Amino acid sequence: MNRRFQFLFVSSSLLAVVMLLVGVKLGRSASNSDDPYKHFSVFSEVITRIKSDYVEEPDMKNVTLGALNGLLESIDPFASYLNADQYKQYQATKGASKANVGLVLSRRFGYVSVVDSVPGSPAAKAGLHTGDMLETIKGISTRDMPLAFAEMLLMGDENSTVDVQVLRARKPEPEKLTLTRVKSAYPQPVLTIGADGVGTFVVNSLEGKLKEAVKKGLESANSKGVKKLILDLRHCSTGHPADGVDIAEWFLDKGAIGSVKGQRTDEQSFVADAAKQVWKNPVVVIVNRGTAGAAEVLAAALLDSKRADVVGERSYGDASIRKALSLDDGSAVILSVAKYYAPNGKAIQDTGVVPNYPMNDTLLVADEDPDGDGIPNAPSDKPKEDSLMKKAIELLNGVKTVAGINPEAAMKR
Repeated sequence: MNRRFQFLFVSSSLLAVVMLLVGVKLGRSASNSDDPYKHFSVFSEVITRIKSDYVEEPDMKNVTLGALNGLLESIDPFASYLNADQYKQYQATKGASKANVGLVLSRRFGYVSVVDSVPGSPAAKAGLHTGDMLETIKGISTRDMPLAFAEMLLMGDENSTVDVQVLRARKPEPEKLTLTRVKSAYPQPVLTIGADGVGTFVVNSLEGKLKEAVKKGLESANSKGVKKLILDLRHCSTGHPADGVDIAEWFLDKGAIGSVKGQRTDEQSFVADAAKQVWKNPVVVIVNRGTAGAAEVLAAALLDSKRADVVGERSYGDASIRKALSLDDGSAVILSVAKYYAPNGKAIQDTGVVPNYPMNDTLLVADEDPDGDGIPNAPSDKPKEDSLMKKAIELLNGVKTVAGINPEAAMKR
């Protein structure tokens, strides 16, 4: 294959990819934008200019890969493009019982970003939290790295290690960490009952069969005479959104729970069945920036139905059905094919869950810089006050004052 033919082939591929993105965007703003050939001519000229006038001859393979990843990230931060070899690896490792470091990932600003660390995991013990970005994994830059491939790199044999470089807020230099892979151990829900009879139910994961553990916890709260409940969903970032629908039914006796729909997925609406309700007493929900997936579906349903007040930070925004769609050359695109919607009609993946009592989570490491000087405070033996828990107790006791925290600050990720 000669060089000119290679360039024409790659250019055509790039044009097709970029056209999909720009054609959609322009289609929303101009009445004559339904004609794709008009856009092809524009991007054909752009490619020609890049090839002829750029400061040096570009690597069109990298340009194409960058365009693909940029396209996917712009519409879905959890999407991945895998070439044929990567897709084979993905298929071989999918469902395999591999050890990992306990990170839940998405993409942001072209890099692999941390949604949250599973509580108790190696990543959590190393202090990785929402908003941190992995600059490299095993010495490989994550810039334009497929998300699914990054997840594969983090998996391996139990007790083996993996090196990562982390970019953190307020720190100018990347931090190198060595994480030890372990078999997944998702934390069990924990119910505690205070002297005042208020139950605190901490749910850090809804992965696998933990949904049933939540039901047992609610039944236990009933049998022990708990009259008021705080449902703490902070850092609950694992679990299929469908489980959030089921759990919401255990709190509701009527009304909408939400819906799921996609371009090629028939809309399915979820409505509470009174016969399935387990917990009938007052409840307040706590969320933070690391709350995602099933926990978001649950929190949105209880908030929009006015079944519960929700305290804390805007949740991450990850509630969809994703599938691997194979392409003719053996590669594949992993894409969200349907999104879960809150009862108010908003896509949770787009907006997250916005509490009606927005407050910063003072327990997060990222908030250890109250002076705003970019230098975290020295560690203190004095325990931090859990402001979100305090507020939840106030609400259960009927004290519905406005949160004394800047709501705009609480909404920031």
